[in-house]
Amino acid sequence: MTEVSPLPSGALPLRKPVVVIGAGPAGLTVGNILRAVGVDCVVLETETRAFIEQRPRAGVLEEWAVRGLEQRGLAANLLERAQRHTECEFRLGGERYRFGYTELTGHHHWVYPQPLLVTDLVHEYADIRGGDIRFGVRDIRLHDLDSDHPVVEYVDELGEDRLIPCDFVVGADGARGVTRTLLTPDRALVSRHDYGVGWLALLAEAPPSNDCVVFGIHPNGFAGHMARSPEVTRYYLECPPGDDPDNWSHDRVWSELRLRLGANGAPPLTEGRLIEKRVLDMHNYVVEPMVFGRLFLAGDSAHLTAPIAAKGMNLALHDAFLLGDALVAQLTKGDSTGLTGYAAACLGRVWDYQEFSQWLSEVYHGTSSGDPYLAGTTQARLRRLFSSPAAALAFAEQYLGKDPEY
Repeated sequence: MTEVSPLPSGALPLRKPVVVIGAGPAGLTVGNILRAVGVDCVVLETETRAFIEQRPRAGVLEEWAVRGLEQRGLAANLLERAQRHTECEFRLGGERYRFGYTELTGHHHWVYPQPLLVTDLVHEYADIRGGDIRFGVRDIRLHDLDSDHPVVEYVDELGEDRLIPCDFVVGADGARGVTRTLLTPDRALVSRHDYGVGWLALLAEAPPSNDCVVFGIHPNGFAGHMARSPEVTRYYLECPPGDDPDNWSHDRVWSELRLRLGANGAPPLTEGRLIEKRVLDMHNYVVEPMVFGRLFLAGDSAHLTAPIAAKGMNLALHDAFLLGDALVAQLTKGDSTGLTGYAAACLGRVWDYQEFSQWLSEVYHGTSSGDPYLAGTTQARLRRLFSSPAAALAFAEQYLGKDPEY
């Protein structure tokens, strides 16, 4: 698989074992796993270091994911600073329903904003483990991925054309990255699901108004409250897909949040300045088989889960653990087992999380759908969740994510 432009002629520079495209959680975790055992690699990132360390993203980590980071020496700051969550709360019909998933399962969630994790991973990779990371690159092109000798070409921050021969390429540059643009229909199956709703994603410069995540299910639309830090709270408001964030003034946002999250005995919302306001059109996709010659996809390059179930960063780390360990086995021992089974090992969890995201979307959006049948089935699901220990346990296990078998 190559793109249209030919590979420049002339002598090539020294070969690198791995080139990682994208400095998000998946790419940086793979890079750190490789550097921990002395395997050389290069990470290419189109943005600046300052940008990726501040970019607002996810914040919920499953217990197994944190344990995986800890086992690889990547969780010291996280364990010191993250919030431990044991419950969530549903609000509907003016009532509050607490759901203690740790009491049911013995497991919990961690809340640690993705920018903080990325900052930790960059510091560990570049400053502690001496990894090669190149920021501000552009025009990345991949050559000869179907051969044993792929080459990555890019333009550096000074405008110079550069080549990196390598053995493997990790595509971890997200939903809009170059690695996805190479996947033609004859090479990849892309399964996509559009939910038909938008979410207005908000960051408020205000302390959390509740001690856990809150899901507001209301005829006006879904609303969500998620702590990010003692000073900042993430909110979501269901809105029409493609809506303009400018349609949502400060007063309108807080009025709808108070309405949709209102319930008997609920503490009032602590309002604050909105420091982020953007509309997300809710959709998911899965790229199969995640491996194309010497290109291995990870994270949002391979699959996207809307923030409905807070699974995206967890899936990215699951990919990275599997891929990083598989690359180490191949490059240090000649053991190709992990690379051969990589896609299959990832996709089971990917599809489990896709299915749960779809189920949860129907719960969140059924009441506001305008369809009385969907509203009725939503109420039935929630009654079962709150009254049946078996249903509660099944939900808790999906919400928390099962432990990987590795």
